[in-house]
Amino acid sequence: MDFVNKDVRILPYTWEEKKPMENNFKLMQGNEACVESALCAGMRFYSGYPITPSTELMEKSAVRLPLKGGKFIQMEDEIGGIAAAIGASLTGLKSMTGTSGPGFSLKQENIGYAAITEVPLVIVNIQRGGPSTGLPTSPAQGDVMQAMWGTHGDHPVIALSPSSVREMFELTVRAFNLAEKYRTPVILLADEIVGHMREKIVMPKAGELEVIDRKEPAPNQENYLPYSVEEGSYVPEIASFGKGYRFHVTGLMHDETGFPSNSTENAEKLLDRLMAKISENKDDIIDFEEYMTEDADIIILGYGGTARSVKSSVKDLRKQGIKAGMFRPKTIWPFPEKRVKELSLQAKAILVAELNLGQYVLEVERVIKNNCKLGFVGKANGEVLMPDEITAKAKEVL
Repeated sequence: MDFVNKDVRILPYTWEEKKPMENNFKLMQGNEACVESALCAGMRFYSGYPITPSTELMEKSAVRLPLKGGKFIQMEDEIGGIAAAIGASLTGLKSMTGTSGPGFSLKQENIGYAAITEVPLVIVNIQRGGPSTGLPTSPAQGDVMQAMWGTHGDHPVIALSPSSVREMFELTVRAFNLAEKYRTPVILLADEIVGHMREKIVMPKAGELEVIDRKEPAPNQENYLPYSVEEGSYVPEIASFGKGYRFHVTGLMHDETGFPSNSTENAEKLLDRLMAKISENKDDIIDFEEYMTEDADIIILGYGGTARSVKSSVKDLRKQGIKAGMFRPKTIWPFPEKRVKELSLQAKAILVAELNLGQYVLEVERVIKNNCKLGFVGKANGEVLMPDEITAKAKEVL
C-alpha cells in the first residue's frame, strides 16, 4: 500500500484531484488513455501478464484501479490472465485483459469460452511484429485474421481499431459498451504505433460519456433460466454470481438452463442466436470514417496507425490532381461490407494499406468482386508504411 500511495502522489493527475475544466487537455500515451477510458467506462478488474508493447496497460491499471475500489492481478501467464477476467466478469465486474501477439494466441481458447458463455469482456491487443516472438517493439497489423477467426468454431466477436490516442480513449469506452450490451467479447485491436504514441486529448467531463451496463434479471424470479431470451431479443439477462441465483455455466453446447445438451436442434438454436446478436445489429456496431470519398476515383482503405499515413497520401494525391479518398473502418469486424461495396461501385479502384502481407484486403476482395480495380500495399518488417509509398502504389493501381 505504501508503494501505491507513493505512486499516486507523483501521478500528473487523478480523476478526483481536479474539477473538470472547460479545456481539460492531457498529453497521454495511447496505452495510458486506454486505461483511463476503461475506468470511465466502469472497469473494476484487470488481469493479465506483461508483454511488450502492452505492458503500460498493466502498469497503469495496477496504480489506478485501487483508487477506484477495483482489483488488479498479474497472473502466471496469458491464459490465466483472460481466465481471471472471465471469472471476475461473471461476478458482475466490468473486466479487461491486455496483451500483444504471442499472448493473443494464448488467449484464443478462452475467447471462445467467453463467446459461448456470453461473458462481457474487453481484450486489448497492442499488435507487434510476428510470428512467434518476432519484433517485440515494432509496429504491425498482422493479427487481423486472428481477431476475426482465431478461436475455433463459428463464434460472435467484435473488433475495433483506433488510429489516434483520442480514439483509443473513445473506442475503449465503446468496447465496454458493446461488450455489456451484447454480452460478448470485444477486441480492441490497436497497434504499437497508437499504443506508444503521445498526443493531446481532451478529458471528458463527469457524466459526459455514454456508459452502458449489462442488463440483469429482476430478483426472486421463479424458474429462472439464465440463457432464455424474450421474443425479438438475442441477448439473455444473466445474473451475476452471488446475486441470488444459482445456475450452471459451461463451454459445452447448452440449453436455456445453462446445463450441457447433446441435442443437435438445441445446438443449432444456440449458435444461431449467438451469431444473430452481431449480424442483426450491424448498424449499431459498425462504425467508420470517410475522407474526401464523394468524388474519389481511388479509395485508399487503411485502419489503425496506418490510416494516418493514408490520410497524408490522400492529401498528396489531391495536390497532384488525382481524386483520392480514404475509407477507415473503426469497426474492423464485423466487416463494413455494405459501404465497401457501395464505394467499389463508385470508384475506379480501391487500394488497401496495412502492416502485414495481406489480410484485410482478402475481405475487401470478397466483397467488391470485379466492381473495380483492387490494389494492395503492405509491410511486415517492423517499419511503418510511409505516405509516399502509398501514393506511389495508388498511381500504379490507377
